[in-house]
Amino acid sequence: MKTSRLFIKSFIIVLVAMLMPKMANAAQKKVPLFVYGFATSFNDSTVYFTEIQLMEGTWVDGKTGFLYSRDNYSYQLREALKTLGLPNPTCVTVYAKTRKDVEKKYFAMKKRYTANGRYNVKYLTAHDFSFEPIEPDDSEKVSAYTKKAKKEKKADKEKKEKN
Repeated sequence: MKTSRLFIKSFIIVLVAMLMPKMANAAQKKVPLFVYGFATSFNDSTVYFTEIQLMEGTWVDGKTGFLYSRDNYSYQLREALKTLGLPNPTCVTVYAKTRKDVEKKYFAMKKRYTANGRYNVKYLTAHDFSFEPIEPDDSEKVSAYTKKAKKEKKADKEKKEKN
């Protein structure tokens, strides 16, 4: 009985030790992304599309590539549409690293809502609405300089060991 408890405790310790480096690599990094927004209201048949926008100050998860705080980008669009008089819009933010990828998503969604004429499609220009980048906390950021400095330090250490 005591050996099984000891085994379980040691297994948990080893598991935590193995997962710690993976958690450290999941920090945020700053990359430019192409984004657009889509909004609809379940009270009427009007849907809204924003223009595809290039955002320079966006942050993504270093491991998964997900847009940091992507729900808040949808809230930005929702609040803008509320000021235009749409009472309860449901908003989605779509993003990609390349313009080609986001255009593919944009045209597929646009085709879905314009094909049968059931929906009243409205377009929001960059003048009407533009996304604002959201900054993560300092603890969640990864500086490219820090990574570069670590690589240089490691290379210098290896050179010294060879000599």
